[in-house]
Amino acid sequence: MSFGKRFKTLRLEKNLTQAELAKILSIGESTISFYESDKREPDYETLQKIADFFDVSVDYLLGRTDKRNIDVSNDVDERLHKVMQELGPDVLLAFYDLPNMTDEEKENVITLLEVIKAKREKKKKKE
Repeated sequence: MSFGKRFKTLRLEKNLTQAELAKILSIGESTISFYESDKREPDYETLQKIADFFDVSVDYLLGRTDKRNIDVSNDVDERLHKVMQELGPDVLLAFYDLPNMTDEEKENVITLLEVIKAKREKKKKKE
């Protein structure tokens, strides 16, 4: 599958218009259209921005793999930090004692935060 087709599929999965995605990525709406029709390709910086936004690997975007994201980290601290960053400061304040938690406790926090994140995303889609 081409970059453009993958890019469009990812955009549609998030129920975003080309204009909305253009604003999020800080690029022109016509650029989104050109990417989706394979008339243009993003530069490296934009490609990384796209991969980060859709939480996929650059290799997936470029068609080098069908695996959307390659989790190279099994480190509990890294995963916890990533989930908490995505949720924002209001949730972060609830977990001020993270350095003293066991890995099992951190795994429980990750699960909890992932549930909160999923519920927020579901609520946003309804709005």
